[in-house]
Amino acid sequence: MPIYEYECTACGNVDEAFQKISDAPLEKCTKCGGKLNKIVSHSSFHLKGSGWYVTDYGGSTSKVDKTSQEKSSTKSDSPCSGTCSQSCSSSNNKAE
Repeated sequence: MPIYEYECTACGNVDEAFQKISDAPLEKCTKCGGKLNKIVSHSSFHLKGSGWYVTDYGGSTSKVDKTSQEKSSTKSDSPCSGTCSQSCSSSNNKAE
């Protein structure tokens, strides 16, 4: 059931009311009896469970992305240019 907020035009009091969508809006303030206006307020709507962007795709990288980032960082950290005659993983062994 939605929560609606009402503000009194006379005293400025703000009240919340649990109402069905089909219920008539409140008209009188509980403190002074003045006229109430419905306020549009911020909703606390939150999608929970699987199947939503936030839980399945948003914010975290996949395991494949993490491993490919780790491999590319280790290759770029190597000072070897691959042109020497020593056998290493970066060497092309062209000097033989």
